[in-house]
Amino acid sequence: MDILNMIKDSYMNLDLKAKSKTAVIEELAKKLDDAGIVTNLDLLVNDIRIRESLSSTGIGFKIAIPHAKSKYITEPAIVFGKSIDGIDYDSMDGEYAHLFFLICMPENGGNLHLKALAKLSRNLIHESFRLSLEEAKTTKEVLEVLKDIDKEDQYA
Repeated sequence: MDILNMIKDSYMNLDLKAKSKTAVIEELAKKLDDAGIVTNLDLLVNDIRIRESLSSTGIGFKIAIPHAKSKYITEPAIVFGKSIDGIDYDSMDGEYAHLFFLICMPENGGNLHLKALAKLSRNLIHESFRLSLEEAKTTKEVLEVLKDIDKEDQYA
């Protein structure tokens, strides 16, 4: 499955209000609930928190990629969020996270979440890709930045 098929305009929040790791997970997951693909928001958030308790998904470079498989999501989805002020996300580099990709997969989704995570990570290591996402002001601009993400090694 392509990443672009999992990210929709309605799954983006370019002005996150959350001030904590817990609150940002809730705010991101709410986008999926609003889209009607969550059967129980509290339990989906709990599944994400359980995964996050194993190790932080704050990968550094101002990025966090929380993810979970859950029986409370009905289809694969990725929420993109931006925080201007940043959020203390226990990131590996100690810096606040500003860009968030919440990956949620149904329990029967196999390892699609890991494939999406790997694909996002391969692109996010490139500074120009990260800067383009930081500078994007609209969901349309974000989708334009992401348009080539499903091509292999776009930075090769």
